[in-house]
Amino acid sequence: MLLRHFTAIALASTAVFAHDIPNDVTVQVFLKPEGSRLHLLIRCPLKAIRDVNFPERGPGYLDIAQTEALMPDAATLWLGDFIKLYEGESRLSKPKVVATRLALESDRSFVTYEQAAAHVMGPMLPPDTNVVWNQTFLDVLFDYPIQSDRSPFSIDPVFGRLGLRVVTVLRYILPDGRIRAFEFQSDPGLVRLDPRWYQASFRFVEGGFFHILDGTDHLLFLFCLVIPFRKFRALIPIVTAFTVAHSITLIASAYNYAPDALWFPPLIETGIATSIVYMALENIVGTSNVHRRWIIAFAFGLVHGFGFSFALRETLQFAGSHMLTSLLSFNVGVELGQLLVLIVMIPALDLLFEYVVAERMGTIILSALVAHTGWHWMVERWSVFRQFRIEWTPAMVLRGLMVLVAFAGILWFWGADPLVRRRSPDRRSDKEKNPDPAALL
Repeated sequence: MLLRHFTAIALASTAVFAHDIPNDVTVQVFLKPEGSRLHLLIRCPLKAIRDVNFPERGPGYLDIAQTEALMPDAATLWLGDFIKLYEGESRLSKPKVVATRLALESDRSFVTYEQAAAHVMGPMLPPDTNVVWNQTFLDVLFDYPIQSDRSPFSIDPVFGRLGLRVVTVLRYILPDGRIRAFEFQSDPGLVRLDPRWYQASFRFVEGGFFHILDGTDHLLFLFCLVIPFRKFRALIPIVTAFTVAHSITLIASAYNYAPDALWFPPLIETGIATSIVYMALENIVGTSNVHRRWIIAFAFGLVHGFGFSFALRETLQFAGSHMLTSLLSFNVGVELGQLLVLIVMIPALDLLFEYVVAERMGTIILSALVAHTGWHWMVERWSVFRQFRIEWTPAMVLRGLMVLVAFAGILWFWGADPLVRRRSPDRRSDKEKNPDPAALL
C-alpha cells in the first residue's frame, strides 16, 4: 500500500526538489466526535511533507491543480498513517480522507473548527496562484467511525519526524461544546483527551516522582536538610513542613494566585538557589536544631513550591476536569520521590561518617561543595532576573505584603514558644528552687 502511494506521487511529479528537514513546524489539529463519526482536521506546513516531488510551473511556482491531486496520498503517508486514535481502550481503524486543500500562509481559517471545516470542504486555490511550495499549508479532513461521541478518546500523534522542533496545537471539542486545548512538543505519547480521575492521578503521580528525581536543585536542598538529622524520627517534622509549604504555593500557583509576570520565574529560581546556599552555610556553622530546621524548611518550601508549579504548567493540560486531584497526585509523586531519595541518602551518609570521615568534618566538606554549586546558580539566575524591568501594581504590592505578614507570623511562632520558655525569668523563691530534703520525705 505504501509503495503504491509513493509510486503515484513520484509519477505525477514534474520537478525534483531537495526537501531538507525544517527547523520549526507547527501542526494545528481539531478533533470533534459527532454522532457515529470522529472528525480530525489537520493543518501542516507543506515543507514538512518531504520525499515528495511537487509539480511546478513557470519560474518555480507550485502547480496548484497537479499538487491538489497528490494531496490525499501525501496526507495519508505523512499524517494519517502516523496517528493512533483510541475509543476507550480500542484503537480506531485507519481514517478516511474526506477532503484536502492547499492554503496560503496568510490563511486564517483554522481559528475555529467551523471555519477550518468550511475551508477544507470549499474551493481550492485558483490554479493561477503564484506561490512556491514551501510557503503553503496542507489542510486535511480525516473521518473515523466510532461507537458513540460520548466515549472517552485518546490520541497518540507521532509528528516528531516532521521537523527538528515540532509543536502540536490540538483543540478537542466535546459533545457539549466545551473546548479543551492542548499544546505539546515532538511526540507526547498517549494523550487522554478526557481522562478519568484515576488516569489523571496516575499520570501526575508519575510526573511528580520523576520531577523530583530530575530536579538537581531540589535534591541538593533536601540533601542539606538531612545531613545533620539522619534519623527518620527527626526528619518527619522537617520533611512534612517542606511538603506542606510547597503544596500550598503549588496549588495557589495552579489556581492563578501567583504573579504571571516574566520576571517571576527567574526570581523564584534565584530564591531556590539562595535556599541551597543558606542551608549549606547553616550546616557549616552548626547552629541548627530540629525546631529551627523545620521552620526554615517550611519557609523555603514556599519558594520551592512555585518552582514545582513552573514544571507543572505544561502538564496541567492533561488533567482534564480533575485539576485538584491532579495537583494532589503530583504532590504524592514528589513525596514518593523524596522518600526514595531519603532511603538511599541516609544509609549512605551513615556509612560515610562511620568509615570515611568524621561526622563534623564530613558535614562541613559536603555542605561546602553544595554551597559552591548553589552560589554559582544564585549568581547566574540573579543576572537573568536583573534583565527584567519590574512594574509594580497595587495588586502586586498587596500580595507582597500578604507574603511578608505570613513570614512574620512564621518567625513569631518560631520564636515565641521556645524562646519565651527559655528566656522568661524564674520567679520561684530560693526555698522553692532548693527544697529541704527532709520536707520531701
